[in-house]
Amino acid sequence: MSKLVLQLFIAGRSVRSDAAINNLNGALNDLNLKDYDLSVVDVLKDPQLAEDAFILATPTLIKHSPSPVRRTIGDLSDKTSLLTGLDL
Repeated sequence: MSKLVLQLFIAGRSVRSDAAINNLNGALNDLNLKDYDLSVVDVLKDPQLAEDAFILATPTLIKHSPSPVRRTIGDLSDKTSLLTGLDL
């Protein structure tokens, strides 16, 4: 399997942003994934990167690799939907 490459877009530090980060980390830990890259982008600090990625809502998680590219929006609290949406 190719290395998992994820990018999580958040809007500042908030309860919803923290929940998305914690939920994603929990899901990845539950899968015992070791070979992944996760970058967290604050759209308030880097609006151009968010615009380039066509981010319309936060939190938004993008799986860049392995193909196909997938997007998931929300606090990522539904682990089954998260993993299904990311093809994991």
